[in-house]
Amino acid sequence: MRSRVVAAAGLVASAVVAALLGSACRDLGPQTGSETNFLTSCDAGCGDGLSCICGVCTRACSAEGECAALASGARCVAVAERPAGAACAAAESAAFCDLTCSGDADCEPLGAPFRCQGGFCRARGGGDAAAACPATTLSIGDNERTVTVGDTTRSYVVRLPASYTGASPLPLVLDFHTLGGTSAAEAEASGYRELAEREGFIVAWPQGIEGAWNIGPCCTASRDVDDVGFARALVQEVQAEACVDVKRAYAVGVANGGGMAYHLACNAADVFAGVAPSAFDLLAESEQPCQPARPVTEISFRGTADVLVPYEGGPQQAPNGANITFLGAVGTFERWAALNQCTGSPSAADESGCSTYSTCAGGVEVTLCTAQGGGTAWGSAEIGWATLKRHSLP
Repeated sequence: MRSRVVAAAGLVASAVVAALLGSACRDLGPQTGSETNFLTSCDAGCGDGLSCICGVCTRACSAEGECAALASGARCVAVAERPAGAACAAAESAAFCDLTCSGDADCEPLGAPFRCQGGFCRARGGGDAAAACPATTLSIGDNERTVTVGDTTRSYVVRLPASYTGASPLPLVLDFHTLGGTSAAEAEASGYRELAEREGFIVAWPQGIEGAWNIGPCCTASRDVDDVGFARALVQEVQAEACVDVKRAYAVGVANGGGMAYHLACNAADVFAGVAPSAFDLLAESEQPCQPARPVTEISFRGTADVLVPYEGGPQQAPNGANITFLGAVGTFERWAALNQCTGSPSAADESGCSTYSTCAGGVEVTLCTAQGGGTAWGSAEIGWATLKRHSLP
């Protein structure tokens, strides 16, 4: 199912070819097999010693050994090996380094412009210009998909908004269902389906094994379920099938799904720029292991009358029989402020009951929105998204 996007590490063998191709080409033309086109223009400039070939920011090489010297496993692939379109027919002496990856660290030998997206290193041109986008294999609207994590096949639904064109990258939101819930029910209830259409982002609804998410001591029957790996793989799959902004992936959810959003903030802050959990708190049992790789924006929604996850926190027994202790809404708020090195005091609660630490490391925010008399319920997708969309990975 994965769309193979050739890593944007291509090059020209001569300055003449670079001059010919820099403005004329926009893609590598029709590809074979599971490869897709490069769709990103690099008119804004590439920098860092990169050249622009067929719209892709690339690094020079002329022999296999030059790619191997940059990174183990990298191949120097000539454009002539691909059935190029007419616009790139003159690129026979150009080549690019094809490098697979499982994370951004694998792309570091190629230089700062390269990030891991969809399992391949992609170059970014013009400073913060978008990464090269694959030709989508998804339809507008809902798409049912699966991805293999270890030896387990996991399922999810991903939705492209009606405004999707593939011309520019869109943010991606992962929306996690409650304990015992389904991806379909979450899509109907959370508000993110409608919001994605209005705001123009991609949203995915993962399905938990037996309707649960493994967030440490809670809540799956088996502690061996790798839901962090599932979330990472899901993001990579969607990035391989659609034009996704790799710096703007977010996690939201309710109850156990909210706990999963927290769990990703703790364990996948290199992928997710922010989280918006509802009706859940951090657990004392997982407080110490929560060491995010970077500051991460967090906005939580809690009801003071929640009987399943008490607002004040305290001991509970999870459905899987585990004894757990919630830090409470305020305790979780303060813990995230500490994790993100926030200074000063939070703002007074606004008309929506939201109080915010806004002076935090990396420019992130930490917010608690309290619904007086509210129970176990979804927080406002509009308020959550208004905060999340202001933040991206560095």
